[in-house]
Amino acid sequence: MGDPGQCPGPRSPHGSPPTLSTLTLLLLLCGYAHSQCKILRCNAEYVSSTLSLRGGGSPGALRGAGGGRGGGGAGGLCRALRSYALCTRRTARTCRGDLAFHSAVHGIEDLMIQHNCSRQGPTAPPPARGPALPAAGPAAPDPCDHAARFARLHGRPPGFLHCAAFGDPHVRSFQHLFHTCRVRGAWPLLDNDFLFVQATSAPVAPGANATATRKLTIIFKNMQECIDQKVYQAEVDNLPAAFEDGSVNGGDRPGGSSLSIRSASPGRHVEIRAAYIGTTVVVRQAAGQLSFAIRVAEDVARAFSAEQDLQLCVGGCPPGQRLSRSPPGPLGAAAARRLCKERLPVEDAYFHSCVFDVSVSGDPRWAAAARAALEDARAFLPDPGQLHLFPSDAAGAPLSAAALPARLLPGLCALWLCLQ
Repeated sequence: MGDPGQCPGPRSPHGSPPTLSTLTLLLLLCGYAHSQCKILRCNAEYVSSTLSLRGGGSPGALRGAGGGRGGGGAGGLCRALRSYALCTRRTARTCRGDLAFHSAVHGIEDLMIQHNCSRQGPTAPPPARGPALPAAGPAAPDPCDHAARFARLHGRPPGFLHCAAFGDPHVRSFQHLFHTCRVRGAWPLLDNDFLFVQATSAPVAPGANATATRKLTIIFKNMQECIDQKVYQAEVDNLPAAFEDGSVNGGDRPGGSSLSIRSASPGRHVEIRAAYIGTTVVVRQAAGQLSFAIRVAEDVARAFSAEQDLQLCVGGCPPGQRLSRSPPGPLGAAAARRLCKERLPVEDAYFHSCVFDVSVSGDPRWAAAARAALEDARAFLPDPGQLHLFPSDAAGAPLSAAALPARLLPGLCALWLCLQ
């Protein structure tokens, strides 16, 4: 996944390079970059190299240049953008984890596509030393308010992604893959420059194929000016409404309030809001297992390196860990379908997950996890049309329960009798 973007300013309504006041604001907005990260220098050089391209604000300044292949206008802007991109590559090592840097990289990519700039070609000459840019301009948005900062820089709200893990566990990835996993032990759901989420699973019964999440660890990584590193850990029958250090926010930094935690239902439902990275996390407990749901800004979800490639929220379950499914006995299937149909009328992936879980576990309470996961998806998905996934959408073969261990049959019989 690509790097996120932020620092290049929005174009004028007529497509010309940013005005002087916008470019001045650009520097102010990016001024919180880490002192070892040279992104501020890259920003300043880009601003300097594009000042002469304003063309007095003429609407035709870019149109006359022909898609990035002229001596001025868009051609000059393309040279400036290539130089900007080169500068960010040179400082990438010291800027890892810096949101201003990742946003700049993404913004450069957007502008190069908008202006039909090729990646290869001449770059802008080094900027001439001149008087400093005036410091006047509108106040910069709060660096710890991701939504406001993104909207000011890009002229639109940020995009969001949703991932969830619940039940057996079933994983709904950012790309709307829907897998049932045979993962045992600790597996990363997310691992990027801002967040780390790990789920630890164990069999629902000795010798059973089905597993359930028994422990969740969430690390909100240190971010300058906003938060100290915070760790949240939940286990079955222990769903605290505080971080490991006992705090309920991001610490004493100026933006500490941009991370907060609260209990929506003591012992059953905790919500963590991280406004500085545009993220909301929900952790729930039902029927002796934990579930996880997240709504995260796209640029944050994409901020990871090639070494961080194992993330269930990004790629779903590895092929070797996807639970093989075979039709259950008619007793388990009929009872589970009746129960799940009451809570999940649409026979989508959540319904089939419910049938699978209730059939394999023999515990009707597992239906609550699928229902809660559906409600979290309803709240978190930006497009309501993506709520219901059906077997062909969700990764291929229909969801069905695996062969049932003989030790679970008494539980299924009890479930069947309860439903009569």
